Amino acid sequence: MSPSDDSSLNDALALQPALEPQLDALADWRLALERELVGLEAFLAQSDLLSPSAASASHAVRHRLATDKLVVAFVAEFSRGKSELINAIFFADAGRRILPATPGRTTMCPVELSWDPAELPTLDLLPIETRRQDKTLAEWSVQRDRWYRIPLDPSDPDGLAISLQQVTQTRSVSREDAQRLGLWSEEHPQDNPPTLPDGQVEIPAWRHAVINYPHPLLQRGLVVIDTPGLNAIGTEPELTLGLLPSAHAALFVLAADTGVTRSDLDIWNDHLGGQGLSCFVVLNKVDTLADPLASPEEQRAAVERQCETTAQTLGIVRDRVFPISARQALAARLQGDVEALQASGLPALEAALNLHLLPQRQRVLAKAVIGGVQSMLEHATRALRDQRRQNAEQMLELRGLRGKSASRVAQMLDRVTADTAEFERCTARLTALRAVHARLQHKTLKALDADRIREAMGQLEAALGSGWLHLRARGAFAKMCAGLQAQLDTAASLNAEAAQMLQALFSQLNAEFGFSLNFTPAPDVSRFKNELSLIERNYGRYFNLSSALRLNSTVSSEQFHRMLVSKLRVVFENASAEIESWHQNASGQVDGQFRDRRRGFRRRRESLERIQHATGELEARLSEVETQDNKLLDLADQAQAMAARLRQRAEAGPDYQDEALSDMGALDLDLSEGEFVHSDQGLFRPGAAA
Repeated sequence: MSPSDDSSLNDALALQPALEPQLDALADWRLALERELVGLEAFLAQSDLLSPSAASASHAVRHRLATDKLVVAFVAEFSRGKSELINAIFFADAGRRILPATPGRTTMCPVELSWDPAELPTLDLLPIETRRQDKTLAEWSVQRDRWYRIPLDPSDPDGLAISLQQVTQTRSVSREDAQRLGLWSEEHPQDNPPTLPDGQVEIPAWRHAVINYPHPLLQRGLVVIDTPGLNAIGTEPELTLGLLPSAHAALFVLAADTGVTRSDLDIWNDHLGGQGLSCFVVLNKVDTLADPLASPEEQRAAVERQCETTAQTLGIVRDRVFPISARQALAARLQGDVEALQASGLPALEAALNLHLLPQRQRVLAKAVIGGVQSMLEHATRALRDQRRQNAEQMLELRGLRGKSASRVAQMLDRVTADTAEFERCTARLTALRAVHARLQHKTLKALDADRIREAMGQLEAALGSGWLHLRARGAFAKMCAGLQAQLDTAASLNAEAAQMLQALFSQLNAEFGFSLNFTPAPDVSRFKNELSLIERNYGRYFNLSSALRLNSTVSSEQFHRMLVSKLRVVFENASAEIESWHQNASGQVDGQFRDRRRGFRRRRESLERIQHATGELEARLSEVETQDNKLLDLADQAQAMAARLRQRAEAGPDYQDEALSDMGALDLDLSEGEFVHSDQGLFRPGAAA
């Protein structure tokens, strides 16, 4: 390759979005983990070492690996250059500007850019009139009949740009209609849409838009949420309380010439700052600060002062503020100008996203994978140890028969019969304890069922009376949240009682009947209490005077109610599912070992009966049991090697190491410790499920 070819290749690499190779590596890493997890799961299943709860945990991890998305939200007031920034990052390879980015109001509704290979490239638009109906965006996402669908041709950039102009569409309605849609408030005029000369009100034509587009970054699992300005953010609770909190990062776009305006600060304080999002502040349009009378050093100093002032105003570190020119970046990529692209500042922003976001996703996924593998190996360890223990008991018996008479074999048969009868005594005890366990499980799950949410919301509505403008509204909301926290405490207390009973049962069965049950502590509900606290903090912001005025309309209050119920239901359903899975795992462990022990007694009897009728059977049977035991050791070695390989790949990540995972402990399947001797001792897309 000639030097000129090398230079051209380097320029091409420098011009491509910095996120692309890293997301590509992340996607390949996820696929490799998924394949190895499938292999481990299949191996354990074929070896009869995979419990239903472990299989369920593995399936959940594999589904997460296959569907994991990196969600980035672009948030800004009108005319901050947000759409141009998206064009520069995602659509420069189309050879032209794709998203409308003209001065003034452009994007009029929330736009979601993603890629689903099961769907054709399309633009799906949800009419604004759906705000009148009692359904959330999540519910509308599975009902395609009301979405307006426009096919997209990725090979036709001009046609694509024309189609995407739909997100700028508006329509004229009467003030009364706007009010019924929750887009007009007499008490909150600063957020009202423009009034036309004829007295009509200009409102967005669409409530939500989904662009299914096969861009390389979107194909690699990136999802982009493009939000409209403050008015739309404030009047769509599902955007502020659903889409934005689900994002892994938010790019807050400001204009360099104005800095942080009052409306910008409102968005930051109400929807971004302190909400747990990983925020990057983009000071766009730095080219407007160019001063022909100032030296380059003076211009750089002016930009730096604006960055420092912005960071101080928003209360963030300076390193999270990025001065860029999206327009220059787009032009540079379209023209293939590497120097101009570097001068635009965009590569620094993309590098920061790489540095902060991708390792974070790798950590989360790696921990999920390691946790799933650990769950599978814990069951495999118990099953293998129990089988080896039974083999040891059989070999002890069989070796004791060497040189013994037929009467001795008969005595051993009698002993097996007596041991079997003794073991079967636990059946009645298990039946009684199962009934107690089932009652405790039912009471625990009842504390977390949907009725508790309905009761709490009913009490809140009764306290609020006819509207949100109530002096004690915030107190009533806090009281409701405290009641739900108490429900979680009740569930935790009942679960602790069940755990105490199960721990005693496990110890008793291990001691009296030779089980090897391993007690797993009950799930910790503190995570769900923290989620409730986060909901209380996020939703509690809407009980101040300005938000109460906005939510005082019927449409807005109904949307707020639906979103709140949906969020609370998710927390309680997740807590209930985790607790139920723990109960099922405990029951499954008892049932599995009971079945294995019963099978072991049957094999011992069959072995002795064969020996009783065939003089040469003893050594053959001994050899058979020893072979089985060696196979179990081989299974342990193979499972441990597969798990170690999976862990190593999970920890290594795509292209970077993460030392934070090194404290998670080794995945070990150690079956050799101790002697085995005889003992009597478990985003919105139309057509897709929410």
